[in-house]
Amino acid sequence: MTKIILSGCFGRMGKTLGEMISATENCEVAAGVDIALQNANFPVYQNISNVSEAADVIIDFSNPSNLDSLLSFATQKKIPLVLATTGYSEEQIAKIKDAAKVIPLFFSFNMSLGVNLIIGLAKKATEILGDAFDIEIIEKHHNQKIDAPSGTAIMIANAIDEVKGNSIFEYDRHSKRQKRLPNEIGIHSVRGGTIVGEHEIIFAGEDETVSITHTATSRKVFATGALKAAIYLSKIKDSGIYNMNNLING
Repeated sequence: MTKIILSGCFGRMGKTLGEMISATENCEVAAGVDIALQNANFPVYQNISNVSEAADVIIDFSNPSNLDSLLSFATQKKIPLVLATTGYSEEQIAKIKDAAKVIPLFFSFNMSLGVNLIIGLAKKATEILGDAFDIEIIEKHHNQKIDAPSGTAIMIANAIDEVKGNSIFEYDRHSKRQKRLPNEIGIHSVRGGTIVGEHEIIFAGEDETVSITHTATSRKVFATGALKAAIYLSKIKDSGIYNMNNLING
């Protein structure tokens, strides 16, 4: 039985994940953490430091502001941690890397298996198409998302730059009055309605365009990935940062 502490248990993603855990054999929510206390079929705390239940892994779908308390609790208790929240600062990412020296820590800007597939395809396309094609990334999310661009868009751009090298990430082209530079990767954000998540990578060449697109129609795709990551991480003994590549490749 994989026992999970679910941080952010009453948020939209937390509720979806909680339902999925309940429906999954050999998995259960040992305790939940959320600032807004509600009735649940498991103990719920407003602060993770108050959790006393034993657990095999923590999944966080809350807010970047909770990172310090999560890392402190997880490292003290030596409990593997799956971070599924986005919007971390560079300083916070440095703290995540420090914590991964003590515990197994799963960190990905996107928990969708499909998104991680298109990242691989984008890297392959960059290898094949080379500098003859301009690259633009468009991400679309619901009107409640507070960070822009999305962590996934940045993850895609970083993956492309691993192949391309020396890239300039251009977020705000409207303020410029000059031609596009050859090594730019344009990153554009759209916020509206209830869009769960869409990411498109455009390779624009002379007289032809190649587009790679991923569309999430339900938050279940992210919950599924987070649960798979938790089950995977609960069996890991060695500290370090793990991501979707580790999960996909076993």
